[in-house]
Amino acid sequence: MLKEEQYEAKLNISTSDQQLSVISSFHYHRYEPTPYRALDELFKHYQLSPSDHLVDYGCGKGRLNFYTHFHFQNAATGIEMNKQFYQQALLNADSYKMKKAKSSGKIHFECTLAEDYKILPSQNRFYFFNPFTVQIFIKVVNNILLSAEESWRDIELIFYYIDSDYVDFLEKHPCFELKQEIDLSALFKKNQFERFLVYKLVL
Repeated sequence: MLKEEQYEAKLNISTSDQQLSVISSFHYHRYEPTPYRALDELFKHYQLSPSDHLVDYGCGKGRLNFYTHFHFQNAATGIEMNKQFYQQALLNADSYKMKKAKSSGKIHFECTLAEDYKILPSQNRFYFFNPFTVQIFIKVVNNILLSAEESWRDIELIFYYIDSDYVDFLEKHPCFELKQEIDLSALFKKNQFERFLVYKLVL
Protein backbone atom coordinates (compact mmCIF):
# COMPACT_ATOMS: atom_id res chain seq x y z
CA MET A 1 0.00 0.00 0.00
CA LEU A 2 1.43 3.35 -1.04
CA LYS A 3 1.93 6.14 1.49
CA GLU A 4 0.19 9.50 1.06
CA GLU A 5 3.25 11.23 -0.38
CA GLN A 6 3.90 8.32 -2.75
CA TYR A 7 0.36 8.54 -4.11
CA GLU A 8 0.67 12.30 -4.51
CA ALA A 9 3.85 11.80 -6.54
CA LYS A 10 2.24 9.03 -8.58
CA LEU A 11 -0.70 11.25 -9.53
CA ASN A 12 1.42 14.43 -9.70
CA ILE A 13 -1.00 16.33 -7.47
CA SER A 14 -0.98 18.01 -4.05
CA THR A 15 -3.98 17.27 -1.84
CA SER A 16 -2.53 16.06 1.47
CA ASP A 17 -2.20 19.45 3.16
CA GLN A 18 -4.77 19.46 5.98
CA GLN A 19 -5.59 23.12 5.38
CA LEU A 20 -9.02 24.05 6.68
CA SER A 21 -11.47 26.35 4.97
CA VAL A 22 -13.14 29.27 6.65
CA ILE A 23 -16.73 28.10 6.94
CA SER A 24 -19.39 30.80 6.96
CA SER A 25 -22.33 28.42 7.24
CA PHE A 26 -23.31 25.93 9.93
CA HIS A 27 -24.50 23.58 7.19
CA TYR A 28 -21.09 22.99 5.56
CA HIS A 29 -18.36 20.97 7.25
CA ARG A 30 -14.60 21.39 7.10
CA TYR A 31 -12.65 19.93 4.20
CA GLU A 32 -10.59 16.80 4.67
CA PRO A 33 -9.49 14.47 1.86
CA THR A 34 -10.40 10.78 1.98
CA PRO A 35 -7.23 8.87 2.99
CA TYR A 36 -5.62 7.01 0.11
CA ARG A 37 -5.57 3.77 2.09
CA ALA A 38 -9.33 4.08 2.56
CA LEU A 39 -9.78 4.60 -1.18
CA ASP A 40 -7.57 1.58 -1.89
CA GLU A 41 -9.80 -0.55 0.33
CA LEU A 42 -13.01 0.83 -1.18
CA PHE A 43 -11.98 0.02 -4.71
CA LYS A 44 -10.90 -3.49 -3.85
CA HIS A 45 -14.60 -4.16 -3.35
CA TYR A 46 -16.35 -1.57 -5.50
CA GLN A 47 -15.60 -0.96 -9.17
CA LEU A 48 -16.15 1.90 -11.56
CA SER A 49 -16.14 1.65 -15.33
CA PRO A 50 -14.93 4.11 -17.98
CA SER A 51 -18.57 4.86 -18.77
CA ASP A 52 -19.35 5.97 -15.20
CA HIS A 53 -19.47 9.66 -14.29
CA LEU A 54 -18.64 10.30 -10.64
CA VAL A 55 -19.65 13.47 -8.77
CA ASP A 56 -17.74 14.31 -5.57
CA TYR A 57 -19.62 16.76 -3.35
CA GLY A 58 -17.15 18.82 -1.34
CA CYS A 59 -14.24 17.68 -3.50
CA GLY A 60 -11.68 20.06 -2.01
CA LYS A 61 -8.52 19.84 -4.08
CA GLY A 62 -9.80 16.98 -6.21
CA ARG A 63 -8.12 13.88 -4.79
CA LEU A 64 -10.98 11.48 -5.53
CA ASN A 65 -11.40 12.76 -9.08
CA PHE A 66 -7.80 12.08 -9.98
CA TYR A 67 -7.62 8.78 -8.08
CA THR A 68 -10.63 7.23 -9.80
CA HIS A 69 -9.71 8.51 -13.24
CA PHE A 70 -6.20 7.11 -12.88
CA HIS A 71 -7.53 3.66 -11.99
CA PHE A 72 -10.77 3.46 -14.00
CA GLN A 73 -10.62 6.21 -16.69
CA ASN A 74 -14.09 7.35 -15.63
CA ALA A 75 -15.40 10.88 -15.94
CA ALA A 76 -15.34 12.81 -12.66
CA THR A 77 -16.77 16.14 -11.57
CA GLY A 78 -15.83 17.82 -8.30
CA ILE A 79 -18.21 20.26 -6.63
CA GLU A 80 -16.51 22.71 -4.27
CA MET A 81 -17.91 25.87 -2.65
CA ASN A 82 -14.54 27.17 -1.42
CA LYS A 83 -12.86 29.29 -4.11
CA GLN A 84 -9.36 28.65 -2.78
CA PHE A 85 -9.76 24.87 -2.86
CA TYR A 86 -11.39 25.13 -6.29
CA GLN A 87 -8.37 27.00 -7.64
CA GLN A 88 -6.05 24.40 -6.13
CA ALA A 89 -8.10 21.66 -7.78
CA LEU A 90 -7.63 23.38 -11.14
CA LEU A 91 -3.88 23.57 -10.52
CA ASN A 92 -3.86 19.87 -9.67
CA ALA A 93 -5.76 19.18 -12.91
CA ASP A 94 -2.99 20.88 -14.87
CA SER A 95 -0.35 18.87 -13.02
CA TYR A 96 -2.24 15.62 -13.49
CA LYS A 97 -2.51 16.19 -17.22
CA MET A 98 1.29 16.32 -17.40
CA LYS A 99 1.40 12.85 -15.80
CA LYS A 100 -1.57 11.29 -17.56
CA ALA A 101 -2.65 13.34 -20.55
CA LYS A 102 -4.76 10.58 -22.09
CA SER A 103 -8.47 11.20 -21.40
CA SER A 104 -7.68 13.65 -18.58
CA GLY A 105 -10.25 15.98 -20.14
CA LYS A 106 -12.89 13.82 -18.45
CA ILE A 107 -12.10 15.58 -15.13
CA HIS A 108 -14.00 18.79 -14.31
CA PHE A 109 -14.53 21.05 -11.32
CA GLU A 110 -17.35 23.43 -10.46
CA CYS A 111 -17.21 26.19 -7.83
CA THR A 112 -20.76 26.30 -6.51
CA LEU A 113 -22.97 25.25 -3.64
CA ALA A 114 -23.88 21.56 -3.73
CA GLU A 115 -27.61 22.22 -3.72
CA ASP A 116 -27.27 24.63 -6.67
CA TYR A 117 -25.39 22.25 -8.94
CA LYS A 118 -27.33 21.11 -12.00
CA ILE A 119 -26.82 17.36 -12.36
CA LEU A 120 -26.00 16.10 -15.85
CA PRO A 121 -27.77 13.09 -17.41
CA SER A 122 -24.42 11.29 -17.67
CA GLN A 123 -23.70 11.47 -13.93
CA ASN A 124 -24.53 8.23 -12.14
CA ARG A 125 -22.20 7.88 -9.14
CA PHE A 126 -22.28 10.39 -6.26
CA TYR A 127 -19.70 10.56 -3.47
CA PHE A 128 -20.09 12.12 -0.03
CA PHE A 129 -17.46 12.41 2.70
CA ASN A 130 -19.69 14.09 5.32
CA PRO A 131 -19.58 17.43 3.42
CA PHE A 132 -22.67 19.11 4.86
CA THR A 133 -25.66 18.71 7.16
CA VAL A 134 -28.60 16.48 6.35
CA GLN A 135 -30.66 19.54 5.39
CA ILE A 136 -28.33 20.23 2.46
CA PHE A 137 -28.05 16.52 1.72
CA ILE A 138 -31.83 16.24 1.30
CA LYS A 139 -31.76 19.06 -1.24
CA VAL A 140 -28.96 17.30 -3.15
CA VAL A 141 -30.85 13.99 -3.09
CA ASN A 142 -33.94 15.73 -4.46
CA ASN A 143 -31.80 17.09 -7.30
CA ILE A 144 -30.54 13.57 -8.01
CA LEU A 145 -34.08 12.18 -8.03
CA LEU A 146 -35.27 14.94 -10.36
CA SER A 147 -32.39 14.18 -12.72
CA ALA A 148 -33.26 10.47 -12.63
CA GLU A 149 -36.87 11.24 -13.50
CA GLU A 150 -35.73 13.28 -16.48
CA SER A 151 -33.15 10.73 -17.62
CA TRP A 152 -33.34 7.31 -15.97
CA ARG A 153 -30.05 5.46 -15.35
CA ASP A 154 -28.37 3.24 -12.78
CA ILE A 155 -27.52 5.55 -9.85
CA GLU A 156 -25.54 4.83 -6.70
CA LEU A 157 -24.54 6.99 -3.74
CA ILE A 158 -21.21 6.31 -2.02
CA PHE A 159 -20.60 7.50 1.54
CA TYR A 160 -17.47 7.66 3.66
CA TYR A 161 -17.65 8.39 7.40
CA ILE A 162 -21.40 8.72 7.04
CA ASP A 163 -23.41 10.84 9.46
CA SER A 164 -26.17 9.00 11.34
CA ASP A 165 -28.69 11.59 10.09
CA TYR A 166 -27.86 10.55 6.53
CA VAL A 167 -28.41 6.89 7.38
CA ASP A 168 -31.74 7.60 9.06
CA PHE A 169 -32.91 9.56 6.03
CA LEU A 170 -31.82 6.93 3.51
CA GLU A 171 -33.19 3.97 5.48
CA LYS A 172 -36.62 5.62 5.58
CA HIS A 173 -36.53 6.76 1.96
CA PRO A 174 -38.52 4.50 -0.40
CA CYS A 175 -36.22 5.14 -3.37
CA PHE A 176 -32.94 3.88 -1.88
CA GLU A 177 -31.65 0.59 -0.54
CA LEU A 178 -28.30 -0.34 0.96
CA LYS A 179 -26.24 -2.23 -1.62
CA GLN A 180 -22.88 -2.64 0.08
CA GLU A 181 -20.94 -1.90 3.27
CA ILE A 182 -17.15 -1.84 3.37
CA ASP A 183 -15.81 -1.88 6.92
CA LEU A 184 -12.53 -0.06 7.58
CA SER A 185 -12.32 -0.46 11.35
CA ALA A 186 -9.31 -2.76 11.03
CA LEU A 187 -7.41 0.04 9.28
CA PHE A 188 -8.47 2.81 11.64
CA LYS A 189 -8.37 1.45 15.21
CA LYS A 190 -11.88 0.05 15.45
CA ASN A 191 -13.60 3.36 14.66
CA GLN A 192 -17.23 2.52 13.87
CA PHE A 193 -17.54 5.51 11.53
CA GLU A 194 -14.67 4.26 9.36
CA ARG A 195 -16.68 2.56 6.66
CA PHE A 196 -18.10 3.05 3.21
CA LEU A 197 -21.79 2.58 2.51
CA VAL A 198 -23.19 2.31 -1.00
CA TYR A 199 -26.88 2.99 -1.59
CA LYS A 200 -28.63 2.19 -4.86
CA LEU A 201 -31.54 4.06 -6.39
CA VAL A 202 -34.46 1.64 -6.76
CA LEU A 203 -37.28 3.69 -8.26
